[in-house]
Amino acid sequence: MYQKPKMILFDYGQTLTREEKFNPVRGTQAILKLAKSNPNGVTALQIQELADTLSNEIASTLIGDSRSRNLLEVSNYAFNRYLYEYFEVEFAESPEVLERIFWDNAAPGRPTENIEKLLKHLQEIGIRTGVISNITASTDTLTNRLNELLPDNHFEFILASSDYIFRKPHRRIFEMALVKAKLSADQIWFCGDNPICDIEGAYNAGMKPVWYTACMFEDIGVAPSIPYLKIDDWEELIHML
Repeated sequence: MYQKPKMILFDYGQTLTREEKFNPVRGTQAILKLAKSNPNGVTALQIQELADTLSNEIASTLIGDSRSRNLLEVSNYAFNRYLYEYFEVEFAESPEVLERIFWDNAAPGRPTENIEKLLKHLQEIGIRTGVISNITASTDTLTNRLNELLPDNHFEFILASSDYIFRKPHRRIFEMALVKAKLSADQIWFCGDNPICDIEGAYNAGMKPVWYTACMFEDIGVAPSIPYLKIDDWEELIHML
């Protein structure tokens, strides 16, 4: 028997949606077609080579060896501004438009199985919903994708780490959700696929963690060392509630 939460928060990738394996070159190829000026004739592969170098330098500065332990976020806006100004590539489109085009081509997604059924059920029984995502894309871009893939959602708020500095498992981004929800942590469940960012992070913030394992890219072989619920299908959560 579980005490019904007042709100359930969700991770985005591999939780609400199943994304294809990230292919940044394909995304860069799509936006390079829109360049109004590329005086050096740089290719998507050349841009990706620098992007990988920048990512590694950022990682070594902020993270160390584990991306799941990274607690701060660098936005696409800042990253891409450096990347394309370095190569003197110019676009007529806004950074927001380019971000969406890149993402749609680099990592197309679709709703996870039975998530629409779960969200409808939560709405019917009066459980509120929201999203916290570790993502370099902006909140507006993430909101746009969620509204396209889950058009009947009733998310009260969507938090993208790119706009809030802190990444899960840092408490700060969970605490921002509490401010927006106007609830105490023990009234909220958090569902996600990452055992460190989502499960340990939610637990340490005082929320009840629900580990959704159906869409993990690989078996990481590391179970969280704290109490949590584990589900492989959203219908299981419907039955629990």
